[in-house]
Amino acid sequence: MDLEMQKFKADFFKALAHPLRIRILELLGDGDKSVNEIQSLAGSEGSAVSQQLMILRTKNIVTGTKDGNRVIYSLRDPLIIELLAVARQIFNNHLVDAITLLDKFSEDSDKAENL
Repeated sequence: MDLEMQKFKADFFKALAHPLRIRILELLGDGDKSVNEIQSLAGSEGSAVSQQLMILRTKNIVTGTKDGNRVIYSLRDPLIIELLAVARQIFNNHLVDAITLLDKFSEDSDKAENL
């Protein structure tokens, strides 16, 4: 069972491993949207958006519902937005660590020059 869960998690994170897919999920976090709306808001061409949406649908991360001749996309599970928020916090923590390290390096460098 643990191996199955680890495989699920690995596949899930692979599905998230593209900047446009992340952007699409962030946009859908604000509400359901059509391909054209996503394309416009993401500033990307329609074929790229459609391709990434297909991957997200295949992995059951988003769902699509027909509305006339349009398909309206939504998040399958709104918890994905919390996951992305946690990822942003982790990224920010890494930035803080890197800035702190750079500041320390700069201070050490200044001290060495003054000797």
